Amino acid sequence: MAGRRRWSTDEILDTAAELLRTSDAESFSVRKLAAALGTDSSSLYRHFRNKTELLRTVADRILVAAMDGYRPEGDWRQRITAVALRLREAFGQQPQLAAIWGRYASGGTGSRLVMEEVLQALQASGLPEEEIPACYHRIVILLSALIASEAGIGTLTPEEYEQGMEQFRVAVLGADPERFPALAHFAREIRPLGADRRTAFEEILAAHLAHIESAIP
Repeated sequence: MAGRRRWSTDEILDTAAELLRTSDAESFSVRKLAAALGTDSSSLYRHFRNKTELLRTVADRILVAAMDGYRPEGDWRQRITAVALRLREAFGQQPQLAAIWGRYASGGTGSRLVMEEVLQALQASGLPEEEIPACYHRIVILLSALIASEAGIGTLTPEEYEQGMEQFRVAVLGADPERFPALAHFAREIRPLGADRRTAFEEILAAHLAHIESAIP
């Protein structure tokens, strides 16, 4: 009787990424992954100690892909913006993994590539050395929050999105002006969360980088 096939680490990660296209971290399990591969869970634990390590590794591959071919260009703000847009685009193609990155983080090669470039850009900015780690930390938290938020909307079906838009219209345009006077006043100018995400992403990031620049001696 032929032995059960041995799957490589890359094949396991490819299958996990495919499963995560249609599920989230909570519903994903090593057992489901093993079933998709036609093997048992114990064989996968030879590659990964647990589900969290597996998810971190899958998310880290997105970071590696985002940084593939990257070359630093421009000043420090342009470099950080370029990295941010690369991450946004990469996770936009697989939005389920954006929440995983924000939740579990990563310590793999992709994470180190992002960390190195952002830290080098901050060094080039002229910030005092002692302020750079804290600035780096805030930038990464901002990016992970923005990317995860946008990705969450990207996972909605057209029906779910339209249902949300209808609820938004009812909540905003139907607001009682006596109870919600400000909301009623701005109702026709308030935009739903999913509108014009790219511009909002770039403006929020630019504002944060401008704040950092204002602290440079």
